[in-house]
Amino acid sequence: MDTSDTPTALEKRAQIGDRLSSPSAERNKGVIAKLLAETLPSGARVLEIGSGTGQHALEAVSCRSDLLWQPSDPDVISRASQDAWALDAPDQIMPSKDLNLLQPDWAAGLGPFDALVCMNVIHISPWGVCQQIAAQARRLLSGHGVVFLYGPYKEGEATAPSNLDFDRSLQSRNPEWGVRDLDVVLAEMASGGLTLERRVNMPANNLSLIFKFAGAEHASS
Repeated sequence: MDTSDTPTALEKRAQIGDRLSSPSAERNKGVIAKLLAETLPSGARVLEIGSGTGQHALEAVSCRSDLLWQPSDPDVISRASQDAWALDAPDQIMPSKDLNLLQPDWAAGLGPFDALVCMNVIHISPWGVCQQIAAQARRLLSGHGVVFLYGPYKEGEATAPSNLDFDRSLQSRNPEWGVRDLDVVLAEMASGGLTLERRVNMPANNLSLIFKFAGAEHASS
């Protein structure tokens, strides 16, 4: 999501045709897709912010045949990869959109969706991306919509040492990046009317955070 020249890929990715393959996505796509399958409303229309290689989208719809998934990314190579993976589920994954949350009116004409999913993005993008997710969620989502964030977080003294090391590494690459403080992210989501409904500990010291609008009923999967 960053507009600088800093590459967002933090690992070497294999490529066959337009399809990029992320080793980390390959490792964790199954556990994330399982949680999404339990979380997303029936027949959910999903907007994914920063879809990367596209592996997560395909895994998610493979677990739930009722999902309609809209991938997006500001990077043209990533969008090509997403579209290539989508060929395995053309009825469920739409052509990737060029969305950059740091651009004005990026959300114009989008939606409504039932879920907004953002995985491994807010730590490799400026803070403004997280702010835009919070600010535009109500505009993009139905009243019972879900926001799903996945990635590493800092939690004061409870922060995993590996996440502190990762934070230093990210900031050395780009000072606008970094592992975000969980309390700050929760406060930002609250500013958009979103409350934390569920927190799930994930492998490798990551978290899945599931938000809903204050007062909304629990979603049924």
